[in-house]
Amino acid sequence: MKKLVIATGNAGKLREIQHLLQALNIEALPQSDFAVPEAEEPHCTFIENALAKARHASQHTGLPALADDSGICVDALQGAPGVHSARYACLDGTEPKSDERNNAKLLQSLSGEKNRYAHYYCVMVLVRYADDPQPLIAEGIWQGEILQQPRGDGGFGYDPLFLDAKTDKTGAELPLEIKNRISHRGQALAKLVHKLERLAL
Repeated sequence: MKKLVIATGNAGKLREIQHLLQALNIEALPQSDFAVPEAEEPHCTFIENALAKARHASQHTGLPALADDSGICVDALQGAPGVHSARYACLDGTEPKSDERNNAKLLQSLSGEKNRYAHYYCVMVLVRYADDPQPLIAEGIWQGEILQQPRGDGGFGYDPLFLDAKTDKTGAELPLEIKNRISHRGQALAKLVHKLERLAL
């Protein structure tokens, strides 16, 4: 496999995935290069949404496609925002997605809450063609907690509020190299790369 399409319009995700795939000498192209419309994500699980996005991108491009679905799951909120993480503050669809509004809503939802434990979850799916009956699937979990206020100016999404349990730094304070090694997406993609290497694709 020399080329694949990444089924995301999220610049932060795209940057991290391309960085992690460099070692395999795979040309990872964004779906925007092919004018692929954004896929629907109607499902209540990460894996179903990731698979839908991967199949959608492969169908439109004729290339193998890699998709992830990920989000932050907060213990005190029964796992919310979960699959709705990217649209947490605009679930009614009246406003565009916004990291700033999502973070503000999360802080508001946890106002007065002592239990701040949370984890990022990512499932990564690769289909070799649109109707691939055996997609490659890998997952990753990144444990931490939600701060009372943001820290750091890197990363994206909820990174400024998410304090890594081991480094005592937020996702927005970690250098990309370190974040890619310990994050949910880094873990999932490393497992997926291992599967690719074993299959010699």
